[in-house]
Amino acid sequence: MTQKVSVIIVSFSTKEKLRRCLECLDDQHEVIVVDNASNDGSAEMVALSFPTVRLLAEAENWGFSKANNLGAAIASGDLLLFLNSDAYADPGAINDLAKVFDDPKVVVAGGKLLNLDGSLQNSTSNELTLWRVLLEQTFLEKIFHSYWTTSTLAVNDEPIDTAQVMGACLMVRNQRQSKIWDERYFLYCEDTDLCYRLGSTGKILYVPSAVFSHELGSSSKRDPWKGIARYNAGKELYFAIHHGVIAKLCCLLIDRMGALLRLMVYLLLSVTKKAQYRAKVGTFWKVLTCPIQGPPRF
Repeated sequence: MTQKVSVIIVSFSTKEKLRRCLECLDDQHEVIVVDNASNDGSAEMVALSFPTVRLLAEAENWGFSKANNLGAAIASGDLLLFLNSDAYADPGAINDLAKVFDDPKVVVAGGKLLNLDGSLQNSTSNELTLWRVLLEQTFLEKIFHSYWTTSTLAVNDEPIDTAQVMGACLMVRNQRQSKIWDERYFLYCEDTDLCYRLGSTGKILYVPSAVFSHELGSSSKRDPWKGIARYNAGKELYFAIHHGVIAKLCCLLIDRMGALLRLMVYLLLSVTKKAQYRAKVGTFWKVLTCPIQGPPRF
């Protein structure tokens, strides 16, 4: 069964990466770009160089969730592929993802993400729990491998069940009248929330034959501390919504402990006077001291 795919790309000041992303797509699919008030001419580039792309040039940065919902609201496809502007589809990758939706039980699917050097990128995980947050913040995840599952799933090209796929490349059925993403999330963990909600209604599949290259964290590299703080806030919001205020407070304390631990480590390493360590000290000081209340829309 052939199902039409709408590709929805949220853009925020990643002009040249967005250009490459769009160049990897063909005319077979509807493409929608939602530009979140970029300041680098991204919207103008799309309008000039890709006239068949449906462009929503927003006057405000709405964040990832709301912008995706804006794109989904005008999409005509049976399936929606939410694709980061720094993710580049291999030929046939989108069709490989779409094929698994011939099974009516499938509600979410994600492709194999590769780093630009061709190495495997983590893009599937187990359910987010406080225990796994603790392992992450104390560096013990590197030993226990409790959260990320991609390396164990990518043994062949057959689709396989997973608890979560990354929002950088995530396909769902078009729900038409309902908003897909929870707009309380500004950036980070909205994919964790989405997979948690939809996973209770059907299957989530990792599809290794659908290959995409992904420049991880492009929008956060300008101000690394903001990316970390937003990620922490996203986790805390997730626990508040799905597990209650006590779970949120526990997550917040674990996140702040992790920032303090990293601050102390990089303070010791900065004795070597290497600029990279001094920069890390500044990064984790800002993470440790940023406001607790409200989503960090800085």
